[in-house]
Parts: sequence; structure tokens; C-alpha cells
Amino acid sequence: MSSRKGQKGAARVVRQQLARERRRRRTLWVSAAAVAVLVIAGLIGWGVWSSQKSDEFTAPKNAAEGGAGVVVGSGPVTVDIYEDFLCPVCKQFQDTSGATVDQLISEGKIRVVYHPVAYLNRFSTTEYSTRSSAASGCAADQGRFAEYAKALYDRQPPEGSAGLTDDELIDIGAGVGLDRDAFGSCVRDGTFKPWTEHVTDTASRNNITGTPTVVVDGQQLADRSPEGIRAAVEAAGK
Repeated sequence: MSSRKGQKGAARVVRQQLARERRRRRTLWVSAAAVAVLVIAGLIGWGVWSSQKSDEFTAPKNAAEGGAGVVVGSGPVTVDIYEDFLCPVCKQFQDTSGATVDQLISEGKIRVVYHPVAYLNRFSTTEYSTRSSAASGCAADQGRFAEYAKALYDRQPPEGSAGLTDDELIDIGAGVGLDRDAFGSCVRDGTFKPWTEHVTDTASRNNITGTPTVVVDGQQLADRSPEGIRAAVEAAGK
């Protein structure tokens, strides 16, 4: 009798173990299916977003080939400068090396392609990087990109703030000689925001991961000092 009870007890334990194993497998299959559904949904959502994202943009006057920058100067050596107007190190670069870049332009030695990217939107509550870059496109369209960019650095807001308002961006433009009405309409309408997106996306595809980045004749500079820039330009011009 006790042997039969023991056998029944053992069988019951086995059945319970088998039932637990079946439940565990069902749970795993359900979890895997749920993950698969989420992945598929994410891919579908990304595909829809990508298809709806417009590739159309209007480049300002004096834009580089492909539209991903603004050209200043016409020298034989090309210098690409990737900058974000909210970037404190970009302001430092402008303060220390901007005059050297300007001098090399005036000497006819370099052609500078400025790429005003919007990498630092996360450090502004109003996407200031995008707004200031788009405003610089408005300035470029009136032939005053360089003057406007310098003025933006002079008034650079701190990271984490709202940044300058559109009215302040417009006032800066008027201060460097831009037509207030035309420039103001361009800024308020966000005319060059799609262009800013194009500049930023192109920079990312070209493996530009931070700002400022200076590239002379296709070679990224480690030394962005006035001496480093001049030496690189002279070497590229030989």
C-alpha cells in the first residue's frame, strides 16, 4: 500500500514538473513573439517615418556643391569647418583661430566651406542649434554668412538654456547689415531649417562626430591653432 502511495506521489511530482516546464516554454514563446512584434512594429514605424521625411531643401546662395555648406573665399586649398553655434569650443576656436582663417581667405590661399551643423539641440530647450544654423543660412543668402556667424559667437548663449529668441537672432542680423524685413521673414519662416538638417545629416554620414572639426585638403586637423592651420594649408598648397 505504501509502495503504491509512493508511486502515485512520485507520478504526481513528475506531472507537476512537466506542467511547470510546459508553462515555462509557453511563457518563453509568448515573450519571444511579443519581442518579435515590437521589433517588426519598430521597423515599420521607422520605414514610415523615413518615407515621410522630406529630402527637399533650399540651399542659400554661395552654397557648396551638394548644398551641405557655405563657401567663403576662392583659394586653391579647401578648408572645411564644421561648427555648431551653441558649441563653447567652437566659440573658442573662432576667438583664437578665426582671424587666421580670415587672413588666409584674404590672401587668396584657401576656400572655406562652413558647415553649420545642429548637433547640440539636446542642450537647448528650443533647438537653438537648428534655429541658429537656419538663421545663418538666411544670412548666407544675403551674402553675409561670415559676419553673422561671428556675431552669433559674440552673443553665444550658455548650454542648457533656451538660447537666443528669433527676435534676438533677427536683431543680430540687422546689426551686421542684413535687411531686417527679408532676413526676419526668413528666420521666422524657418526657410533654411531643412537645409540645416541636410548639412547635419551629411556631416554625420561623413563621420564628423563633434565640433569644431577642421579639415584641410581632406585631412582632419588635430592642431586647430593658428600655427597648425597655417602649416596645414602651406603643406597642402605645395
